[in-house]
Amino acid sequence: MRGWWQELAGLVAPVDCAGCGLPRSVLCEGCRAELGGRRAWRVRPDPVPPGLPSVYASARYEGGVRSALIAHKERGGLALAGPLGAALAGAVGAAGRPGAGWGARGWSGPLLLVPVPSARSAVAGRGHDAGRRVALAAARVLRGSGVPARVAAVLRLRRFVLDQSVLDARGRAANVAGAMETVRGAERLWRSGGPVVLVDDLMTTGASLAEAARAVTVGDGRVMAAAVIAAAPRAFGNNRN
Repeated sequence: MRGWWQELAGLVAPVDCAGCGLPRSVLCEGCRAELGGRRAWRVRPDPVPPGLPSVYASARYEGGVRSALIAHKERGGLALAGPLGAALAGAVGAAGRPGAGWGARGWSGPLLLVPVPSARSAVAGRGHDAGRRVALAAARVLRGSGVPARVAAVLRLRRFVLDQSVLDARGRAANVAGAMETVRGAERLWRSGGPVVLVDDLMTTGASLAEAARAVTVGDGRVMAAAVIAAAPRAFGNNRN
């Protein structure tokens, strides 16, 4: 119920830009440009956790981008799903550029965007599944540009995990190690669909994406790459583009 009340409030109440606070704009032109106005790049955390696929990001996690992500995920800014999804679609597209993606490897079929799962308690507390919402928006953008894509929310947490934000890189890796699994029936998607692109809003240490890749691979899925809206600024300095 909380989700639809948030959507209704966004329609009838004046809003300020979630990135910079500019009045009467969900996300102003300047913050939209900061979010997805440049080509997405491959990013690499340091250290790189074992099993991490190639990761592409559209923006640095700072300034207005950081504020917009927090507003959508933690403060119910549901109207931000559109621009955030467009930025995520740009990162997914970068993963599929010639030499990097599915065409170069002979893969076919629709891209399967697999969101990194959040704990049920976190989703309930926020009133919406932020990761899935943005993934659906990204899939719509991709299909609109002629790229077949669908969302496959087939990962779940099999045990309790701590809030990653309070842990360092080593703690994050230990926290999520072995914590994810695919749901029953995922193998049917692997047979009918194309390669998997793991999607999330943010990459800091890469631990969650590496665990998601492990879970999909164990479940017989084929992980092509990962795509995120934003990554820690230092990860851009470690890229190999």
